[in-house]
Amino acid sequence: MGVATVGGVRLHYDVAGPAGGEPVVLVMGAGGRGRAWHLHQVPALVAAGHRVITYDSRGVPPSDPGEAGLTVGDLAADLAALIEHLDAGPCRLVGTSLGAHVVEELLLTRPELATAAVLMATRGRDDRLRAAAARAEIELLDSGIALPRRYHAALQAIQNLSPHTLDDDIEVSDWLSVFEQSSSTGPGLRHQLAITPAPGRLAAYAAITTPCLVLAFADDLVTPPHLVAEVAEAIPGAVHRLITRAGHYGYLERPEEVNRQILEFFRRVPARSPGGVPPVGPTGRPFARAGRAAPHARVTSP
Repeated sequence: MGVATVGGVRLHYDVAGPAGGEPVVLVMGAGGRGRAWHLHQVPALVAAGHRVITYDSRGVPPSDPGEAGLTVGDLAADLAALIEHLDAGPCRLVGTSLGAHVVEELLLTRPELATAAVLMATRGRDDRLRAAAARAEIELLDSGIALPRRYHAALQAIQNLSPHTLDDDIEVSDWLSVFEQSSSTGPGLRHQLAITPAPGRLAAYAAITTPCLVLAFADDLVTPPHLVAEVAEAIPGAVHRLITRAGHYGYLERPEEVNRQILEFFRRVPARSPGGVPPVGPTGRPFARAGRAAPHARVTSP
């Protein structure tokens, strides 16, 4: 593991794969360690020849905890600075949940650093239920009450896994054991949980010109498919795919399908666009560039 100090912020990161491989940076959701990607996504990307970078974002130990008022813009600036520090740009990006929100912001502020992006379990606005859930979780943290580990694990499972996983006693036993050992705490988590999409952000996504694949998970309670679909519709030319039998942690529940979607998308988007010609997307049509909207595509994966 390496440590980079960028903009006065210490970020812990890992690099895997060949030094000459095309870089891919993976961005985890709120409170999540970068090592979560190493179970399934990192091996698949390395096997495909990529140089893969994972990191613990500001607010996630052992990286700096940040402070109250942390914004998605701050996290996007950290990501941009890390890409530059590692001489990894332009690169391909994969983000989930808050990580996808961070990637979207980078695509708006530093588009020259990205050649393609995969956005999983993302949303461009909070509905009433999601806003209430975020406030409740912050209030729980502020109260100082520590939930018993078993209760926390069961709640995490119900919130983040598909019924197809929850109905399998062997699988769910394994998941409960993982959740009991990996609960996130500390001030950094509170700072990250307070980050929500700003009103009107969906309209801003119309300015994204980077080729994007937007993945929704059919059984996601945290970021339901209809909110993910709004992001896909807002980004010109984005490809939208729905993965069934998967909850918010779909990249861990159905890693083979998620990895297949990521790698297929990356293969069809050139690393660079020679001569300014828009790269061809999975639909066989050019991806949109500024001022040109390619057709929105939605495919359900079994």
